[in-house]
Amino acid sequence: METLKQKIGLRSATFLVVSVIIGSGVFKKIAPMAQELGSPWLIILCWILAGLISLAGALSTAEMVSMFPNSGGEYFYFQKVYGRFFSFLYGWSSFTVIKTASISALAYIFAESFNSLFPLPVMGSDIKFLGLSLFQNLSIKILASFIIILLTLLNYRGVHFAEKLSSVLTYAMLAGIIVFVVIGFSSEKGSVHNLTTTTTVANTTVPQGWYFIKALFIASLGAFWGYEGWNNIAYIGEEVKNPKKNLPLALGVGTIMVMVTYVLLNVMFVYILPINFFIGLNTNKIAAVEVAGHISGNIGMILIASLILVTTFNSTNSTILMSARIMYAMARDKMFFKKAASIHHKYNTPDWSLFIQAIWAIILVFSGTFDQLTDMLVFASFLFYGSTALGVILMRIKHPEIERTYKVIGYPFVPIVFCLFCICLFISTIINQPYEAIWGLSLIATGLPVYYWLNKNAK
Repeated sequence: METLKQKIGLRSATFLVVSVIIGSGVFKKIAPMAQELGSPWLIILCWILAGLISLAGALSTAEMVSMFPNSGGEYFYFQKVYGRFFSFLYGWSSFTVIKTASISALAYIFAESFNSLFPLPVMGSDIKFLGLSLFQNLSIKILASFIIILLTLLNYRGVHFAEKLSSVLTYAMLAGIIVFVVIGFSSEKGSVHNLTTTTTVANTTVPQGWYFIKALFIASLGAFWGYEGWNNIAYIGEEVKNPKKNLPLALGVGTIMVMVTYVLLNVMFVYILPINFFIGLNTNKIAAVEVAGHISGNIGMILIASLILVTTFNSTNSTILMSARIMYAMARDKMFFKKAASIHHKYNTPDWSLFIQAIWAIILVFSGTFDQLTDMLVFASFLFYGSTALGVILMRIKHPEIERTYKVIGYPFVPIVFCLFCICLFISTIINQPYEAIWGLSLIATGLPVYYWLNKNAK
């Protein structure tokens, strides 16, 4: 039986962490965050807090990865901590929504950005089938599907090539962001006054007391979409050289790099334009593009739109590369469709897992429901993330004899704080967004008959 081979070094693994996290969120989320908070420094605080919490999750995950550096990430070590059933639910949720919907959303945003630079033919219809607008924005959906197919084929041809592509794009992306930040802070159109001025827009004030905590929490959810994906590197544990050392380092260093990048970008945004501008920004417009336009007109807008093309293309590629390994690991354990356990004899890639993932992601693109699905499952994904941090504590108690080449810094404070945050997020979603919570839990529950069927056939 073919097995995956170790081909990825520390630098490449770190760049994969960065590439899968930086997508479109940091360029867009300042507007809804401004509407909630009304203060530039509270926005910066949100990005810092979200970054620190994500880092706490990454450091906790790193200890689990150092013990179990296998394909599948959480899927694999959830088996060790909670058993096959909980592990299957995580893998099934990742396949049906969490990871495939992220691929769909990123590819769709890429297609929208491409359309803004190079207008596509107007195609489509508002005719609905089973309540879904399958043919709405058809040209954008076709391009998004083409990108998914193209990147799936590139990953099918080998992890080494896909990883090299990701490294090149990440270099280009980081270089573009650095240039953007330097030009922004050196621009005469910026003002320190913007950093210290709160909103004067009617019906928008800086929240106080309990409303401040609630607003900070809601606004932080936008920042968490920007940080989403920091755990993906664990899915390719079997393909990383010296994984017990390199995987924890890649997780920690990569997450810190992203955090610094996000904070610098958002400080620059509110340095260039006042908070009132972002509060009144049309939801169809991208904040970073508007900032670039204010600095250098149409040329700046075109360059930043091009940068977003690079980031979404890169993030889509990295997500496709890493997420397919979950299905491969599940199928290898006879907890997914048998074909998904296939490894291509020449390219040494999980070929059928990649193709199954691509087909489902394209279906989500045409359904137009990926945004709703990701909203519904955000709280569920943090339930699984919290389970990882709790698993660190449980494994320390139950199995202190297992070798740990990395131990989470600040134990047990760091994993406990992360667990408490995940619990708060889960409860808050149930209270404030019961519709999304019920549908999210229902989507996870669709795995129950599949689990029963797979176990029945395995006997």
